[in-house]
Amino acid sequence: MENKGKYYLSTAIAYTSGKPHIGNTYEIVLADAICRFKRLEGYDVYFQTGTDEHGQKIQEKAEAKGVTPQAFVDDVAGEIRRIWDVMNTSYDRFVRTTEPKHEKQVQKIFRKLYEQGDIYKGKYEGWYCVPDESFFTEGQLVDGKCPDCGREVIWAEEEAYFFRMSKYADQLIEHIEKHPEFIQPEGRRNEMLNNFLRPGLQDLCVSRTSFTWGIPVDFDPKHVIYVWIDALSNYITLPGYDVDGDCEEVYKKYWPADVHLIGKDILRFHTIYWPIMLLALGLELPKQIFGHPWLLMGDGKMSKSKGNVVYADDLVDLFGVDAVRYYLLHEMPFASDGTLTHELIIERVNSDLANILGNLVNRSISMCNKYSAGVLSDHACAGEFDSELIELALATPARAAAKMKELRVADAIDEIFTLLRRANKYVDETTPWILGKDPEQKERLDTVLYNLLETIRIAATLLKPFLPETAERIFQQLNIEPSTWDDLNTFGYLPAGHTVGKPEILFARIDKAKKLQEIQEKQAN
Repeated sequence: MENKGKYYLSTAIAYTSGKPHIGNTYEIVLADAICRFKRLEGYDVYFQTGTDEHGQKIQEKAEAKGVTPQAFVDDVAGEIRRIWDVMNTSYDRFVRTTEPKHEKQVQKIFRKLYEQGDIYKGKYEGWYCVPDESFFTEGQLVDGKCPDCGREVIWAEEEAYFFRMSKYADQLIEHIEKHPEFIQPEGRRNEMLNNFLRPGLQDLCVSRTSFTWGIPVDFDPKHVIYVWIDALSNYITLPGYDVDGDCEEVYKKYWPADVHLIGKDILRFHTIYWPIMLLALGLELPKQIFGHPWLLMGDGKMSKSKGNVVYADDLVDLFGVDAVRYYLLHEMPFASDGTLTHELIIERVNSDLANILGNLVNRSISMCNKYSAGVLSDHACAGEFDSELIELALATPARAAAKMKELRVADAIDEIFTLLRRANKYVDETTPWILGKDPEQKERLDTVLYNLLETIRIAATLLKPFLPETAERIFQQLNIEPSTWDDLNTFGYLPAGHTVGKPEILFARIDKAKKLQEIQEKQAN
């Protein structure tokens, strides 16, 4: 299979202040689907995720718990990785900002920027939000509170180092205007240009002295390097960037990143602060920064204070990994926020996974076993409706790939389900259960069953990035190894004489009232 080149995708690194909820988990599942699809197409993929482990909030939480900050982040980072694994994500590298390799390079980056005059020492006075670790001017506050999270702010004064952001602002504006794909979706690009860059950038505070849990500035150890230079640089330091030029192979091979996949709430840091840092270091910018929407619980953003936090592992216990993956990937709009409720998950499982997908696979393999002893025969007896199904099956890979190229994951899944719906319609049109009663129609029946199973093979191959476990189970029932991208060019891949496996139910229909009662009882305990 042709190697289509390299592809580096990163997620934002999860902050180790606590267990990630389903809204945080959406990002890693989205990233995983994109990376799996790229691998299927033949790309050499590097997929990096991990944890952001320094800062005042973590120091305070560790003190409250009576443990060291390192012990605290070790525990939370382990929990984050466990949940990423529960969701069956195929990351290549799980990084941590407490790794010595990262800390050493962050110090070298800070020193280089200081020595070339991009960082200078000054004094900070302003309003500070501890949970967001952000400073704000009086004018940026909303009703006297943090404009990002709505919580109380405190007045802070301290000596600090600052990054001269304005020095590189025009260069960044020019890059964004020349490369409209750099910030996606489009509305987010306009927001960054019009609300932040064009009005003029303030210099950025990049060190702190009011807490100690961070990477020390090696030439001024009472300062710790603030989150922007520490956390953001993980995208280059952990693949192996070295300030002195002794870069590792992973960095040399994969940088610049093809996509930084992040939540829309941290867009400013990734599309302004991070590119300016890279410009100052003389490095190439990532090709695209995609700010995905939020997943809302019922009618609002998830928060512990509202008591509406839902965790991925709890949903998996209720519905299974692939059902949760399907809901997250299919129900989230491209640019606007999506909603999660238990009722909606149940509806999707029943209508899409049990009915459209599961029913098609089950009855097709059952009929092959019933009418042909599970053995595929020659498919030469063409009839009405065949060509429409076959043409759609052969067209679907390119249609799904076109949507995935734009990161429109839900639309790509829709293309696959359009094929599955057409196959279900084909069953109704060709009535194999009637053909099975007439010995003279055996050849036509064999062709109908072949067309169904070959369509299922193509659909299962395309579903594998989104529903990996389900796709594997379909391949097992077809009794074949997973197909490659090149195998999707052929309708006729399954050989005559091939014996399929036994049918198994992929997704059982859920009794809505019973399941909601079960959820209620679990929440009460």
